[in-house]
Amino acid sequence: MRELICITCPRGCHLKVDEENGFAVTGNACPRGEVYGYNEVTNPKRVVTSTVRTNSGEYPRCPVKTNGAIPKGKMFEAMALLDDIVLKTPINEGDRVIENLFDTGIDFVACKNID
Repeated sequence: MRELICITCPRGCHLKVDEENGFAVTGNACPRGEVYGYNEVTNPKRVVTSTVRTNSGEYPRCPVKTNGAIPKGKMFEAMALLDDIVLKTPINEGDRVIENLFDTGIDFVACKNID
């Protein structure tokens, strides 16, 4: 039995996920908690945020994030892919920095406009 705190809303329900009973979720106040508990135990995913270097003197780093959640086990590998990237200005919010991470269809995108 795994115990989790649901993060899909501010309520923070205390969930119990019974791995031996078909991943049954209890303690949730809404259906989103059930989905969160099941996914967190069977295939956890996260949105990843970081920064990358730029060629701008004023803004030497640009914030980036994934535009969706990737498998939690791939987070550090995804971060390592950013190490050698230097974005050239101008940079527009939403520009793809790395496309299709690990064949997930999820991209790293820029989160700031830099001229």
